[in-house]
Amino acid sequence: MRGTKSVAILALGFALGLTPLGGSAQAQSNYPNRAIHIIVPYPAGGIVDIVARAVAEQVGRDWKQTVVVEARPGGNSNIGTAAAARSDPDGYTWLVTGPAALVNPTLYKDAGWDAMKGLKCVGLAIWNQSVAVVNPSLPVKTLAEFVALARSKPGQLNFGNAGTGSSLDLTAQKLFQAADIKLTNVGYRGQPPALIDLITDIMNFEIVSLALALPHIKEGKIRPLAVFTEQRVADLPDVPTIAEAGYPGASYVSWYGIYVPAATPDAIVEKINDGINKALLNPDVQKQLSIADIPGKPMSLAELAALMKADHDRLTAVVKASGMTPQ
Repeated sequence: MRGTKSVAILALGFALGLTPLGGSAQAQSNYPNRAIHIIVPYPAGGIVDIVARAVAEQVGRDWKQTVVVEARPGGNSNIGTAAAARSDPDGYTWLVTGPAALVNPTLYKDAGWDAMKGLKCVGLAIWNQSVAVVNPSLPVKTLAEFVALARSKPGQLNFGNAGTGSSLDLTAQKLFQAADIKLTNVGYRGQPPALIDLITDIMNFEIVSLALALPHIKEGKIRPLAVFTEQRVADLPDVPTIAEAGYPGASYVSWYGIYVPAATPDAIVEKINDGINKALLNPDVQKQLSIADIPGKPMSLAELAALMKADHDRLTAVVKASGMTPQ
């Protein structure tokens, strides 16, 4: 009788999809055994897209699995980020994004995810170096001169914002708070259109990714005032860091990470972290990232969790101090 009951229970378990070893345990041991889908919540061809393809495609080659990178822009990165956060926590949907993932729930009432509860950073600390730039027609050559001009004309100078809550927006907000200046915020869908308007003298001031700004700086189309890096940039040796320019409190180097839903099993999370760290050390990947001036750094899960929390707390404070209200 006991044997018959055991068989019945085992049969019920199989009917419900519960094997003696546990279906999830088997799935974890076989991971990955199908294509990995990577969501980039920004337009194709941008810095985040470059990062995603350089690193994730190398992981796919190492694992001998197909990697599909999908640009899903919209809603200041909210659409793609929310889709990734709501995906199955099985390790097959990744999100590559910047600080917006950490602060947008503060900026948007219906963002669709909770940064610290719904996502887990599993790798890829890519540092996005940026530079403060103006149109050459503006009568300033240093950041100090720009601050003085902005203070004398509160709200009269235009700031081309690549996206509310983006790393560049948050970097700008830290500077505006530290310098005690007020500019008119003009929103754009990404850096390229904002940069075009700066070059054509429609905008006065912007903070731009270094990789995107450098060619235009060298051609004299825009003027650099300070770089948001710890040390001066080799390509711009005469341009001071933001700290050297007098605003160490505004110093911020944004980073991009790879995230998965927080409920993803630890074994899969650890394998993804190992795969990403290995890819970052690959010479071909390092070459691609160096071309874009976005150096990568392998990090442990504990280091990534600490970085994620520190930036969440820091940037949430920036948003609150800026007076931006949830949309």
